[in-house]
Amino acid sequence: MAVVLIAPTTLLLAGCTTDGGQGTIKATTSSTQSTSMNFPAVSGSLGSAPTIGAPTGMAPTTLESKDLFVGTGATATPSSTVTAHYALMTWSTGKIISSTWSNNQPGTFSLAQVIPGWQQGIPGMRVGGRRVLVIPPSLGYGETGSQSGTIGPNETLIFVVDLISIAK
Repeated sequence: MAVVLIAPTTLLLAGCTTDGGQGTIKATTSSTQSTSMNFPAVSGSLGSAPTIGAPTGMAPTTLESKDLFVGTGATATPSSTVTAHYALMTWSTGKIISSTWSNNQPGTFSLAQVIPGWQQGIPGMRVGGRRVLVIPPSLGYGETGSQSGTIGPNETLIFVVDLISIAK
């Protein structure tokens, strides 16, 4: 069980995987356009806290992604360590439960050490971009939820991510 305690916000992304999320979990990802009719509405300027509309209907059962702003910098790979701002909303409540914008402290994460939804949803993203990820429970915290209890069992997660930099 890998739990990374770089910063309090990092705990929300730390996963319980030792295979880098590459095991039997499969996801369909669209890096430019979501196929979900219930994709949450997101507004706001790049670099500032986003406004995320509460989702409606059934949550997607596969990883969904949508680039709101395509960056022009370096491209994240599965082995990248990234610095990013993010906001996290739970599908069931439609409430933001964590945001690095709230304390103006972006997080730095090794993609090899985070939940599979980030391991599969961030590669291909470019620095300077904003991406929305809708992560089903199987790629998030599954049947048990997070160890902190902040994320309940079988919760679908909505992340809005601004990629600030990639460590070289």
